Amino acid sequence: MYKLLVFKINALYSKKVPATGVGLFRLLFGLVTLQEVFFLLYFNHLIFDPIPYLDVEFPMIPFFLALWAVVAFCLTIGYRCQAASIANYIFWLVFVNLTPMQRDFDGGFDLFMIDANFFLIFMPIDQAFSVDSLRKKLLTPFVHYSQYKAPQVTALAYYLPVTICLGFLYFDSAIHKMFAEHWRNGLGAWLPSSIPYYMSALDLSWLLNIEILQKIIGYTIIVFQFSFLLLYHRRSFRWLYFLIGASMHLGITLSFNIYPFGMGMLIFYALVMPFAWYRKIGAVLQAKQPVLTVFYDQQCPLCNRTVLTLNHFDLFRCVEFKPAQVYGIDYPALAELGEQQLLTDLYALDTDGRVYAGVDTYAQILIAMRYTAIVGVLMRLPLIYPWICRRYRAIADSRSRLVCDVSCLPASSESFPPSLYERIFEAEHAAPARRHVHKISKFLLVLILFQINSSIHYGLLYRLHVDTRQSPITSVMADMSNAVLMMSHTFLGISPHALYLHDHFGGYEHLLAITYLDANGDEQWLPFVDKQGRLLAPNWGRVHSMWANIAVTPNIDELRLKKFIMKVTAFWGKKTDLDLENTQFIIKMKKIRAPFVWEKDLRNSNLSGEWQAIGSAQWFGKEVKIGLPTDIDSL
Repeated sequence: MYKLLVFKINALYSKKVPATGVGLFRLLFGLVTLQEVFFLLYFNHLIFDPIPYLDVEFPMIPFFLALWAVVAFCLTIGYRCQAASIANYIFWLVFVNLTPMQRDFDGGFDLFMIDANFFLIFMPIDQAFSVDSLRKKLLTPFVHYSQYKAPQVTALAYYLPVTICLGFLYFDSAIHKMFAEHWRNGLGAWLPSSIPYYMSALDLSWLLNIEILQKIIGYTIIVFQFSFLLLYHRRSFRWLYFLIGASMHLGITLSFNIYPFGMGMLIFYALVMPFAWYRKIGAVLQAKQPVLTVFYDQQCPLCNRTVLTLNHFDLFRCVEFKPAQVYGIDYPALAELGEQQLLTDLYALDTDGRVYAGVDTYAQILIAMRYTAIVGVLMRLPLIYPWICRRYRAIADSRSRLVCDVSCLPASSESFPPSLYERIFEAEHAAPARRHVHKISKFLLVLILFQINSSIHYGLLYRLHVDTRQSPITSVMADMSNAVLMMSHTFLGISPHALYLHDHFGGYEHLLAITYLDANGDEQWLPFVDKQGRLLAPNWGRVHSMWANIAVTPNIDELRLKKFIMKVTAFWGKKTDLDLENTQFIIKMKKIRAPFVWEKDLRNSNLSGEWQAIGSAQWFGKEVKIGLPTDIDSL
């Protein structure tokens, strides 16, 4: 088996593929992280304060979240990629493992993001769609952009993270699904979509009411997850697994109240997309002919850097840049200006023969680049245009043409030290390939053993109720397994992917919501759970998990429920400017059904129904008195 693994790793190690997917993956990963950091900033008092707003134990949390946001932004745009990816990994580790996010506010995808970020550190994330690749070009401004070839990377940069982060996760998840009755009945997607806490605001009743379609979706997911590891890497199947997987996670994003989880999984399909598709999509999106030709002074360092920068962001190749000294006289409209005049400004010529100069050229370039067109239009507004013209003239007239300084010279290798990817995978930095192939194979083998340990421990022994303490040997093995699980769980995000199974929905027959009496004595709904029982925006992700997966479960823990009632009333009470001490909160309950066999119109049935008041909450300073029945499950 090891020889087969080495053979496969060696084949992928030597194969060169476009870097487009890796760059896109980094960009999307940064965006998902950035939106999650903004989410944490918004809910920081709910998540991190022992008593929201009333007992702030970690006042520096917003500061560190702001630092994390800066790091995530740098990762998104590809600025100092190596440092940003390492810092981002550390932030995920610290916040997930050392704050209340670890137990009470599990986002459902935190460990997955840790796992993905670990691989991101070793990937060539600076090769495409990054500021770092531009910075490298700017160090040699007199090298024309046409001399830079499309970057290529080893195929392992795609296959390793997909195999570990998606393949192992899918296989482990499929094992757990076999123990869940509703999944065996093909209703794994149907049931959570019919429970108010879990459904999105999008009404998909028409889809849920087609029984045969729901079962096809459910069984397709199981087959897909079991077979992904074996077939996704084959060229003839890659397109199929891309379409099914992307559709599956897009469906999760649209139909469930766990948008971050769906998006976090979906971005991985930037690495699953067939390589040929990137080339074909690029050929379709890129302009067949440039719509604007720009002429610049090829002996001016500033002009050359400007051209490199503009071309770097011209994703659709709508603008062509030509040296004025060589090509300017070929166009009658420009030849009339004379060479001296032509070199004082940046001139452009569109397909209709119109000539643009200075600020107008830049505006026209931005318009031609399509996605920046709005900026180009804004530059021409009456109040903005004169100010930009003054700034442009100050810069353009002060440049020293035909004078080259030290910055024009090629940069030394010390300016950009080799990244971890280059040290491992690139021949000019790496040791002999054979040695690295064996190191990668051994590392992958260790990860496989970590995942097998998790799947056997939770997927089989736990599900089959095997007593591992029957003998001293099995007891020692269980302790060793737990120690390995703790390490792999913390630093690599390897964990059981047992989401939304029978032990989660079995007996899930009631919902809880919170209302309050306003100054006029009228009952109002807290902006948390609405009259239908749905969790309102922005209470998705980890806030949804706190209420729907921990506070309200088939077997409610009264102490934990009271803790979260305290947090929700304090947080949303302050957010809605309520006087907590003079506001009476009412705890309401509604009956629902969570059957393991298909029922028509279950979604609408669960959204209807009457609420009954079962308790109350009243604040006295920093203390809250909560009255609830002793056995809510029996109501």
